[in-house]
Amino acid sequence: MINFGSLITAMVTPFKEDDINRIDYIAAENIITHLVKTGTDSIIISGTTGERPTLTHQEEEDLLDFTLKKVKELDQGTKVIFGAGSNCTKTAVHSAKRAEELGADGILLVVPYYNKPNQEGLIKHFNEISSSTDLPIILYNVPARSVVSLTAESIIELVSNNPNIVALKEASSNFDLISTVRQKFSSNALKIYSGEDTLILPMMSIGADGIISVCSHVVGKQMKDMILAFQSGNNELAKRIHLRMFPVMKAIFSDTNPIGIKAALAGMELCSAELRSPMVSLPKEKQLEYSKLIKEVLEVAEADLV
Repeated sequence: MINFGSLITAMVTPFKEDDINRIDYIAAENIITHLVKTGTDSIIISGTTGERPTLTHQEEEDLLDFTLKKVKELDQGTKVIFGAGSNCTKTAVHSAKRAEELGADGILLVVPYYNKPNQEGLIKHFNEISSSTDLPIILYNVPARSVVSLTAESIIELVSNNPNIVALKEASSNFDLISTVRQKFSSNALKIYSGEDTLILPMMSIGADGIISVCSHVVGKQMKDMILAFQSGNNELAKRIHLRMFPVMKAIFSDTNPIGIKAALAGMELCSAELRSPMVSLPKEKQLEYSKLIKEVLEVAEADLV
């Protein structure tokens, strides 16, 4: 099984401040370098955080190609995962094939949104995509955005019948589902990642292997330290780190993702806070207040944990 690591970051797509119709590749390079230096094991591009619904297919492919080349230059073994999910099976199949052709290490497949397929439809959808590619697949369960959710039984069926489905990003906060799936499959057979930054610690307590994070753009080092502390049995340290990060995580998700994380990254001068419509950026004064709050919390957290 490919090792995506314990800390995967769902990366933002930075846009030019004076032209949101263009991806800012200088900012993208800086963000990628920053993520690798602060503990990210794998990077997901063109996911929800990457504003995939507003990217053209060409932009997605260009960004994938750019990211693959950059992580190769950094030579830290970082993996690149492509957000290939769609509510159209044919489109998802095409994206999966292109990701494989371009050299991605894996793909993330979100549960189809808007159409509201039943479980039979979901299973057929993922089976078709899985059979179209040899790339490792991470299933992404996020009913808050997709409305429908894979059941534990459907996940078990899909994993049992598709050897390249190797991981699950679970953002439903359904601990019964997570427990049922983990009871069926060991970590060697299926990796489980928290899809909610604030829930990584309780999810690891019932068998999750790590997180696919947004906040790791800002607290990557702390996030990795917490994971390692828990894995080494130092639960008290893991809890302390979690509680120190918690205000930052709540602040970043105080508005719809990725509004908050882009405001935070603007405060760190890593990219502009610009988003594509229908998403809108925070007003400048709000961005400054927001960045100051995050900086203060991080300084307190770092000092307390030394």
